[in-house]
Amino acid sequence: MRAVVRAGLIIGTLDILAAFLQFYFTTHNNPVVVLHYIASGVFGDGAYKGGILMAGWGLLFHFVIAFAFTTLFFALFRSLASVRRIGLLSGILYAPFMWIVIQFVVIPLSRISSVSPLSFANVAIANAILIACIGIPLYYMARRAYEPSRKP
Repeated sequence: MRAVVRAGLIIGTLDILAAFLQFYFTTHNNPVVVLHYIASGVFGDGAYKGGILMAGWGLLFHFVIAFAFTTLFFALFRSLASVRRIGLLSGILYAPFMWIVIQFVVIPLSRISSVSPLSFANVAIANAILIACIGIPLYYMARRAYEPSRKP
């Protein structure tokens, strides 16, 4: 359980920092808007006017989602030999799976009202961030937790 919590904190932090940087360099706006966007999934458009409180809710929701995906990956890694067998590819393939779940399940079920149009560039950037900040680190952390022979 400690490995899952540590991994969730690490990948949640890496992912939100990447989202902040990508948002800032794309729009030159305050990246706190990213947290308001996440909070709007529960609170609707009012989240954008909620200041630091809504940013806090957004950060909490972000980490809840990060922990859910972390827990699922660790469970799959532990339970399925095929996930362990394909090695790093399991983490790389997990990132697009997460993107699909967020885009086509979580966002449609949320109260988010404005969604960026899907373009090849947006999808590629989002998946590159997820692979680098979540998929690859998750694989290495799960491998370390469940394959004792590979521990230093």
